[in-house]
This record gives sequence, structure tokens and C-alpha cells, in this order.
Amino acid sequence: MMSFVFDYTIVLLLSVPAAIVVFVLGILSFGLAWGLYAFLLPVIAILYLAFTLGGSNQATPGMRMAGVRIARLDGGEVDPPLAVLHGVLFWASNAVLTPFVLLVALFTPRKQLLHDLLLGTVVVRDREY
Repeated sequence: MMSFVFDYTIVLLLSVPAAIVVFVLGILSFGLAWGLYAFLLPVIAILYLAFTLGGSNQATPGMRMAGVRIARLDGGEVDPPLAVLHGVLFWASNAVLTPFVLLVALFTPRKQLLHDLLLGTVVVRDREY
């Protein structure tokens, strides 16, 4: 849970300079650009997932801090589109099916969540403790 909080703290910190840019653009466009605020946080979160989860480490900074990474069951690497889809499906399943969908992990052999089952991914330990 701490890695999740850490990652979304980073997303919020990244959104501050972007919000300032949108504010200035809103002034220059007589308020039209302020509509971008509705998309700002999701776009930053999607880019964050694409570059971290879909990067060479296969983990966000919070996941690396916790010593876990994401892996594909077929042995391939997680590319940025799959990383984004993984994040979007996680949020969509929680929004539609309530956080009780997280209980799925208690009944799957690899402790996978619903979106992991759909995408053929699993969260694994990155290092030994």
C-alpha cells in the first residue's frame, strides 16, 4: 500500500507544474485552456505508468521501493501500451466492481487480480529478502 501512496504522491507532484502551465495557457486563451484541468491528472498518471511500468525496470518507483515488478506470463517484457492498459483496467475494475474486486487475489494461485488475469501479467518479487 505504501508503494501505491508513494507513486501517486509522485503523480500529484508532477501535476503541480503542469497545472501552472494550464493556468497560464488559460489566461492567454481567455479561459478556454482551463478545460484541460479535467484531463490533467489522468494524462499524467497514464504517462507515468507508460514510462515507469513500461520501462526497463518493469516497475514504478514505488514498486521498486517495495521490491516487486510486473512480469508477463509468456516471458516477454511489459511495453508502454500494456503498462497503460494494466493501470486503466485496474482503476476501471475498482470503479465498476468496487474495491471488493481486490479479493480476487485471495483465490487465484499466483495471487493475481482481475486485470492481471485478463492481461496475462503477474506481480513478482524483484529481489530476495
